[in-house]
Parts: sequence; structure tokens; C-alpha cells
Amino acid sequence: MIGGTKLGPGIATRPCVQSIGGKSTMSASSDSAGLLVFRRGADGPEFLLVHPGGPFWRGKEAQAWSFPKGRIEAGEAPLSAARREFQEETGLSVEGDLMELTPLKRPGRGHVFCWLVEADLDLSSARSNTFDLRSTAFPEVDAFAYCVSALALQRIHKSLRPVIEEALHRLGWVG
Repeated sequence: MIGGTKLGPGIATRPCVQSIGGKSTMSASSDSAGLLVFRRGADGPEFLLVHPGGPFWRGKEAQAWSFPKGRIEAGEAPLSAARREFQEETGLSVEGDLMELTPLKRPGRGHVFCWLVEADLDLSSARSNTFDLRSTAFPEVDAFAYCVSALALQRIHKSLRPVIEEALHRLGWVG
């Protein structure tokens, strides 16, 4: 357990306690959870990455991509959050054997819980939810792509790079 409430074998969440009007309340943590989907390609594993939508990320490629993930809500199990976020960000569902990866501590952002799962999804039907910014709706994700490992390591945000590296190691691909 990293801290907080133990939810199952090796799964924990870190609730935030806030003081509102002198009373403590529980809120969602800064922890997030996601699914790292891969498929087997001719040159090794290919990872499903997503590019964040909105004006800040427009035109940015290197170290701008992620895998479908998002905040764990108060009282929510990390794996449930990972499945929910995957569906919200891609409009797709994924089935298969899940391999839990080591929780990653991101500087100033909490922990990322991630599960590796093999699936060759049809991305032509992928659709993201939206968010509002200054009265304009933007897709949370504006691009979806399976990336060979070298490209995935270039595209993934630097704080998430250890997730791809561990996945490669677990799959027997070192480099």
C-alpha cells in the first residue's frame, strides 16, 4: 500500500482531506489510473497512445502524448477508474488479461496506476468525451494511435516514460 485506503492486492488510493468551513471532507485524490493497451506488431509491441485535445497541446508531438487515464474519484477503485477513463477517452472498451504495472509517482501530481492489456482495437470508431474551456467545447483526446516502441518513447510525456519502459521489460523487449 502506498498510503490511504487499501482496496485489494497491491491496490491503494490516497484520498485528499480538505477543510471546508472548519470541517474535514473527503475528495478525489490527485492519483490517476489508466489502461496501456498494446498489440503485437512485426517489429515488437505497439502501444495505444492518445494526444490531449485543446489549445494548449495543439501542434505539440514530442512528450505530449499519454495513454488513456484520468483521476480516481473518491471511493473509486483504481482499476474501475482505469476502465471508466479508457471508455470516456476512447469510446471503446477492452477485454483481456490485465497485467498490473508498478504504480508511478509523478512529481507534484500523485500516483499513476496502470494495467497493461493486449488488444488490437479498431481506432476508426474511437471518440473522446469533451471538456469546456472559455465556453468552447474541446475533445479531451484529439488523436489515437498505435505506436511502435521507439515512437511511443518519443511521444509519451516524460513523466510517463517509465510506464512504457516497464511494459517493454515485462513483455520481454528491452529497447
